[in-house]
Order: sequence, then C-alpha cells, then structure tokens
Amino acid sequence: MSLYWIVIALQVVVGLGLLNVWLLRPKSATPYRGGAAASLKEEFAVYGLPEAVFYLVGALKIAAGAVLLLGLFLPLPVQLAGGVVAVLMVGAIAMHLKVGDPLKRSLPAAAMLLMSLGIVILS
Repeated sequence: MSLYWIVIALQVVVGLGLLNVWLLRPKSATPYRGGAAASLKEEFAVYGLPEAVFYLVGALKIAAGAVLLLGLFLPLPVQLAGGVVAVLMVGAIAMHLKVGDPLKRSLPAAAMLLMSLGIVILS
C-alpha cells in the first residue's frame, strides 16, 4: 500500500471519528469518558474546564474533521488539520491523567494522536 493510500485512510478514519463523537454521539455515555461523565459536556466539567473550552474544542474538532474529509476532494490544509487534532489529543490524554482515569480511557485519544501524526508526517 502506498503512502498516498495510507494518508487517505487516516484522513477518513480520523475525520469520521471526530464527526461521529462530536455530532452524532456527544450525549452518549461511553466507557472512555473522563471520570463518571455521561456526555461530552459533562466530561469537560469533570476535567474542571470552563464551558467555553468545550465549545472551542468542539468547533476545532468538527472543523478539523470536515477539512480532513473534504481534503479528499479539495486542496485543503489537511496537514494543519491533522496537527490541530494531534495537539487536542495530547490535551485529551493530559485531562484523563489529571483526573486519574485508568489508561484504557486514554486509548481512543492515543490512537487519534498517532493517526493524526501520521497525517502530518506522511502528507
């Protein structure tokens, strides 16, 4: 498989993953939410973050997901979008550590971090 197709696959997985979490399942409880949170908004509260951060991170992740997917068809800055996602995933992992979550809860963020770095490096 060529690097081109690897990057395409990473863009699809990361883009759809972000949009799934932020647009389709923000109110869904998952085993990966921080603390005892049952929704994304509750998770940010568990981390002690202000509500404005929830909206800022959400906007960044939705925009990055859209850029990654639209970048399959248009000349968009997918490296920048991947970099934004990577930085946000480092923050997500830090928040899980801050509240003492088991490492299992950081796995999705760690996977997204690695895939986003793949987009940045291989694009």
